[in-house]
Amino acid sequence: MEKIICVAGPTASGKTRLAVELAKKYDGEVLSCDSMQIYCGMEIGTAAPTISEMQGVPHHMIGVADPKADFSVGKYVELAEPILQDILSRGKTCVVCGGTGLYADSLLLGRTFAPCPSTGVREKLEAEVNHTGIEPVLARLKAVDPESAARLHPSDRRRIIRALEVYLETGETISKHNRKTKLLPPKHDAVWLGLSFEDRQDLYDRIDLRVEKMLKAGLLDEIRALLSSGVPPTATAMQAIGYKEFVDALTNSGDIAAAAALVQQRSRNYAKRQLTWLRRNEQIHWILQPREPDFSAVFQQACANIPFFA
Repeated sequence: MEKIICVAGPTASGKTRLAVELAKKYDGEVLSCDSMQIYCGMEIGTAAPTISEMQGVPHHMIGVADPKADFSVGKYVELAEPILQDILSRGKTCVVCGGTGLYADSLLLGRTFAPCPSTGVREKLEAEVNHTGIEPVLARLKAVDPESAARLHPSDRRRIIRALEVYLETGETISKHNRKTKLLPPKHDAVWLGLSFEDRQDLYDRIDLRVEKMLKAGLLDEIRALLSSGVPPTATAMQAIGYKEFVDALTNSGDIAAAAALVQQRSRNYAKRQLTWLRRNEQIHWILQPREPDFSAVFQQACANIPFFA
């Protein structure tokens, strides 16, 4: 069995500490699977682990991308897979940690991606959306891939364009492609651990508190620095929860307190979506914490599910 542990769970559930302690116990290194921690200069708003929190454990795939540039799950797997293989080749344990379920699934389960050749189709679709809005493109998608059209919210411009692009480029819907990849056996044999709380409200309270701590830690200054460095407000990185809302407030003389409340609300909604995604994975061993977590109990329960050195 490959020595791979995946620590998953919603935001603010305590993944970072558990991943570090597991890496220390099992002679490992941490491989982040967070779609926003990959960007440079966004440590506060993405809750990236600090040097102190890392406790000397090597961490990978944090701060490796320019926030001015787009980043995709395909690019993540392209960069992360060789790192995972290198960690294992040195006899170490790879502790994959993060809340982006799509990244973890794509890396460990080996989900493949519909081809995306640079033929100009995406650019044409983006230009069409800029000119006519998303509805005509969504209507075209509905005609060829009603499953994806029904699943995607009209505000999800990027995924709507991507779904139609895949059909126009390959003649196969992204829905059909995804179904086929899910039938494939997992690429890596990993132990999956899921962290959350017995009472959902306790998780939500921790999320609200985390946003307050981020502001005290200098999140607004971090955002100002990104904007001053030339990162456009429209960049994918700046669409992350905790950035978009404050960018809007800072650039439009908005109410910071109202923006903070919106970040808290959207973060709670995001946590709910994370849990929905993760619960599809029947391999996850869930560790549900009380309002005041007992880390020693969490750690003991996690180790009980890891067979490497049993």
